[in-house]
Amino acid sequence: MRAPKVYFAAALLFSIFSLQHLPAQVLRPEQIKTPPLRPFKPQQPKRIQLDNGMVIFLQEDHELPLIDGSIRIRGGGRDIPPDKTGFSAIYGQTWRTGGTKALTGDQMDDYLEARAAKVETSGDIDSTNLTFSSLKQDFNDVFRLAVQLLREPEFRDDKLALAKQQITTSISRRNDDPGGIAGREARKLAYGADNPYARQPEYYTVASVTRQDLIDFHKKYLQPNNMILGVAGDFDAKAMEATLRQAFESWAKGPPAETAKVEFHNPKQGIYFVPKDDINQSTVYMVAMGIRRDNPDYYAISVMNDLFGGGFGTRLLTNIRSKKGLAYSVGGGIGSSFDHPGIFTLSMGTKSSTTAEAIDALNTEIKKLIAEPGTAEEVRKAKADILNSFIFRFDSKDKVMFERMLYEYYGYPADYLEQYRAGIEKVTPAEVARVVKKYVEPAKFATLVVGKAADFDRPLSAFGAVQTIDITIPQAPPAAAGSKSETKATTGSNDQGRALIAKMVAAMGGEGKLKPVKTLSQKSTLKTAQGEASVEAVIILPDHVHSVITLPMGQMVMSLSPQASFMDIPGQGVRDLPASFNTDLTKDLKRDLLWVLQHAADPKYTFAAAGEEKIGDVTATIVDVNADGAPTKWFVDAKTAHLVRAIFQTNTMQGPANRQIDFSDYRAVDGINFAHKRVTTDNGTQTQEAEIQEIKINPAIDPKLFEKPASKQ
Repeated sequence: MRAPKVYFAAALLFSIFSLQHLPAQVLRPEQIKTPPLRPFKPQQPKRIQLDNGMVIFLQEDHELPLIDGSIRIRGGGRDIPPDKTGFSAIYGQTWRTGGTKALTGDQMDDYLEARAAKVETSGDIDSTNLTFSSLKQDFNDVFRLAVQLLREPEFRDDKLALAKQQITTSISRRNDDPGGIAGREARKLAYGADNPYARQPEYYTVASVTRQDLIDFHKKYLQPNNMILGVAGDFDAKAMEATLRQAFESWAKGPPAETAKVEFHNPKQGIYFVPKDDINQSTVYMVAMGIRRDNPDYYAISVMNDLFGGGFGTRLLTNIRSKKGLAYSVGGGIGSSFDHPGIFTLSMGTKSSTTAEAIDALNTEIKKLIAEPGTAEEVRKAKADILNSFIFRFDSKDKVMFERMLYEYYGYPADYLEQYRAGIEKVTPAEVARVVKKYVEPAKFATLVVGKAADFDRPLSAFGAVQTIDITIPQAPPAAAGSKSETKATTGSNDQGRALIAKMVAAMGGEGKLKPVKTLSQKSTLKTAQGEASVEAVIILPDHVHSVITLPMGQMVMSLSPQASFMDIPGQGVRDLPASFNTDLTKDLKRDLLWVLQHAADPKYTFAAAGEEKIGDVTATIVDVNADGAPTKWFVDAKTAHLVRAIFQTNTMQGPANRQIDFSDYRAVDGINFAHKRVTTDNGTQTQEAEIQEIKINPAIDPKLFEKPASKQ
């Protein structure tokens, strides 16, 4: 017990000693005099330009035995036609995952993981990029692989399909997050929905991208004179230059990259609203046109941004969040980009019940900024904040080199970094006042609100005429929307079609057996690419389905009804199904064979025979069916009158799909012939195979199954 007492005594003596040696008067922060910043002279990389136009930067850094490289290539999403929006993301992913002619992407993964190395690719709005990183000792092997990927990519079909599936999945979920909705729609307001900097991928634009598109883009833009390569790390610059020259100098110069000409206009002033009734907060954006970084006012604007809405201690955060308690987050300023105007953005998140009050507060701060642009102390603190951040932005040699590559890419002076610091240091309160007067114009703002209007403290119309934005995810290009192309072949019945449907009714069991069916239950085994599952489902025709899916990780429940549609996922709890998913699944139920044949005489159901087609050994009659607005194409065995295939368009969790279901193994249950095997194919890929073990007709079903349980989270 002696040691703790000794420790306590020592600590007490240290505290007393420290107190005795404190200065007589503690200085306040504003009384502390900070010394001037030291001269900023970062180590510049060595610049080399090959005869074929390729630019190379080399930055030696012997602190760690690592070598990092980056190749930036001209040509990106803005250079792609609108009907293939999403291409750059698909290209950037498939370039790497598709591998080379010699190695698949998966084989590359194994090769690189064994060396703790990386080779990655990406697509951006104005460029594409290949990066690599390795230990010094593995550089030659990793660099050789990077060059192979650069020169001989394969863009394999399976990886293209995976990339497209991942993007379509993200499209299906893009309206879940209010912040994501607000940011996306704000860009459209600022730039225009058709501007490449605001366009968003849709199901049909992603579906239109082909492997040949990727190959053609790569061939067009991957030219040495369109590339800038930077290498930083533990190497000898002279030896590295020799290695790079050997790899690239013989590559013939190609045509220069074609860059899209993009026009920019101020957004249309007004109040815009996106209804989202499943949230209790509002996201507010005010947007106007910003500037380019080569604008002489950039330095004064940077200082203005910092004091007004750039972070902690700024006017917006202090007054709207801290003092008034009206925002979870608030900030913004005049945006800037290297080669196109940025967006002047002010944004905040607030409770639904304080939406109008928060907008009032933001407008008040804008007016105050115009009246009182910035005191000498505010300007001093903002400049100090910006200048002191240099240590974090450019605290390593590789960061300096990569920044230098940006200047080369966009045509900025090599010493732009030093110019920036000098420009900030020269900003005065008068300069800040001048740019506020020049650029802060409330009349040019477009105001966007995402939230639940019923909970607002005042209607948005108090701020002016409100334009509601429809964020419904389109299923087809605008030109095709509403064209009825999906149902044009099923606008009416013909005699052959009606006669065949009558045969199908008889073959399934007859009207007397089919009409009384109101409920069903079935047990089946489901095989998918992810594994095997058992499914127990009950159905109340036409719009109630409750399924219990038993997986290795536990039981998942999916329930669909007009009252509540939800999923109960192991480890995630109860979640509502998207309204669109509910609608699509209900539509699919209308296409069910039993339900359609029960309504064979209903005028809302039409049947038009449209020729024959061979399916395996079966000669099938094609019937265009319109099931009360749910079109489908049936292929019916001409001998047995059994349905052997159905094709229709639907939506899945991964996006829209051309679905094909093949039916076989017809067996009678209580006098009704059901197909006991179904194979489903979506967009040409088999997704599941179901084998039914048991079917019960008209079982009693507890309606409580369709009540949404409390969340388990």
